[in-house]
Amino acid sequence: MTLPGIPTAREAGLVACRRCTRVWPMGTAACGRCGARLVSRDARSLSRVWAWWLAGVLAYVPANAYPMLRTRTLFFTEEQTIVEGAVDLLLNGSPGIAVVILVASLGIPIAKFLCIAFLALSARRGSRVGAGTRMRMYEIVDYIGRWSMIDVFVVAILASLVQLDVVASIDPGPASLAFALSVIFTMLSAQAFDPRMIWDGIEAEAAGPGRA
Repeated sequence: MTLPGIPTAREAGLVACRRCTRVWPMGTAACGRCGARLVSRDARSLSRVWAWWLAGVLAYVPANAYPMLRTRTLFFTEEQTIVEGAVDLLLNGSPGIAVVILVASLGIPIAKFLCIAFLALSARRGSRVGAGTRMRMYEIVDYIGRWSMIDVFVVAILASLVQLDVVASIDPGPASLAFALSVIFTMLSAQAFDPRMIWDGIEAEAAGPGRA
């Protein structure tokens, strides 16, 4: 909602660069500071959001269904999924690490999927949730995305440290690649979302459902 007497950037004939935040006159093709393409609103933003979001969800399924870690010794080979590894840590006296892995591998990714879907739907259909709250939600999703890779980092570290050839070795399982792809696709989905769309429908929301 705009304040009385204070025009929006579009009403003032201005457009801001999403990369460096420099403001330019409307109609400027590219930012003179960083070279990014300037658009007042990205009409294809939501299409890219949903495309990357769906790719992230599809990659997340095998990330939890297939082994994340493969341990080989002289006598046996053991494969564990994310949940199995966390349960094993819990049973072996490391509940803190187990909780961190479960939160980073299950809680955060699922929460990100739900938040991105909600933001994309509310940008098109409106929402009873305030624009300020949705903007904070977007900022949190964009910020915490990098921490979803923590279990992939742990697997990579273990694989590099535990390589004793004949005695024992730890290798990443197929789920590690799927999980990494899921995180990357979800980050791209969040980055494709144009947060300026959150504010576009605020006047219609304030007017009530009949005018939304």
